[in-house]
Amino acid sequence: MNRRTFLLGGAGAVGVIVIGAVGGGALVESGLIPGRSVLNAAMGRCGDSLKPPEVVIGPVISGSFPSPSRNGVEVGWTVVYPPGFVPGDVLPVCLFLHGRGGSHGDLTLDMAIPRFLADAVMAWGVSAFAIASVDGGDAANWHRRADGDDPAQMISTEFIPMLATKGLDTTRLALWGVSLGGTGALYLATLPSFELAGVVAASPALWREQGEWQAGAYEDADDFSANNLWNRRELLRGQNLRIDCGVSDPFAQRVRQFRDSLVPTPAGGIEPGCHDSRFWSRQTPAELAFLGGALAAPSTR
Repeated sequence: MNRRTFLLGGAGAVGVIVIGAVGGGALVESGLIPGRSVLNAAMGRCGDSLKPPEVVIGPVISGSFPSPSRNGVEVGWTVVYPPGFVPGDVLPVCLFLHGRGGSHGDLTLDMAIPRFLADAVMAWGVSAFAIASVDGGDAANWHRRADGDDPAQMISTEFIPMLATKGLDTTRLALWGVSLGGTGALYLATLPSFELAGVVAASPALWREQGEWQAGAYEDADDFSANNLWNRRELLRGQNLRIDCGVSDPFAQRVRQFRDSLVPTPAGGIEPGCHDSRFWSRQTPAELAFLGGALAAPSTR
């Protein structure tokens, strides 16, 4: 192939790519073909990550325990304290629920929560509280599974009592979850075993119709009907909620519908961004402020 043939062929290829990008983009945008998240990123809709502040962090402790509620699996956990506090100090606590494929380590690694929490408390005057994360399983949206694995029971009967032995005030609890962890936070808020000062759901994975859900999120149609949040909305009535989602998140339409269906309408909203760590990092300061205020406020329940 000579240079002229190569250049002409290259020009034709570029033309095909451009036409394909325009036509295919419309199909992707409409959801008729996959790849929307890739297109959103390429078009700059996802924005940038918020860089964690350069601050001195408070203590971070981790451990694990065998969980009878989770079929004996070894469950990892982490507790993050704000600066000026040490393990054993009495602090209200927010439980952090990871998303699909995550673990308790997401709190300190991907989310950089020790730095954001330190900045919130020391620089912005957010009332001090601890944040505790725990493993809920690979595809967890934090409800009991057919094989008996029950992350919700693990939290209420094992993890929270353990946190109390470390001096944390487990009578003042909040929940904070991301993606399927956001779904889980809202789900746990519907259970009678949880008395909560506030709940934050960042980009919750909300499916409304049978068969919409990702593989592994629910066992079958009966499991979905019993545990999906659309059928449990009345149990969230009057709770102190914040629900955030990106405009370009594939769950944005469902999250908007869900927010609009709740009374009162939750704090937060639908803002520019995608279903990724860039969006979650930008929401973290406001979500920490919400949680600190909720945990510091007098109980109304």
